[in-house]
Amino acid sequence: MRLRGLVMDYGGVITDGPQVLDLAHRARAAGLPTALVSDAHAVPDDCAAAFDVVVLGPALGVRKPDPEVFRKVAGLLGLRPQECVVVDDLARNIRGARAAGAVGVHHGDPDATVSEVEILLGL
Repeated sequence: MRLRGLVMDYGGVITDGPQVLDLAHRARAAGLPTALVSDAHAVPDDCAAAFDVVVLGPALGVRKPDPEVFRKVAGLLGLRPQECVVVDDLARNIRGARAAGAVGVHHGDPDATVSEVEILLGL
């Protein structure tokens, strides 16, 4: 199945450098649906504007790392979890994304994350 959606965390990922937020802008410009999923209760407006869908805190009735979060977010993007790349800095959240069927990228280094997501999504 072709990967064609990007789901990213805020704290520890988007906050880790401008090249990570730029990745969301580039994915969206390429026509790929994007979502920001964070346990934060608020994110800066310029960050939220980079995404088609923003899910904060317990808005979906479940929280990361529950796989249901990733299923619901994929549905909000009009995709199946198997079509989504999920980027998060916490291994437990990547495990939840993978349990839902998504491809997980465990963020540690901004340049490595950007490179990996570019490859996966063909950016």
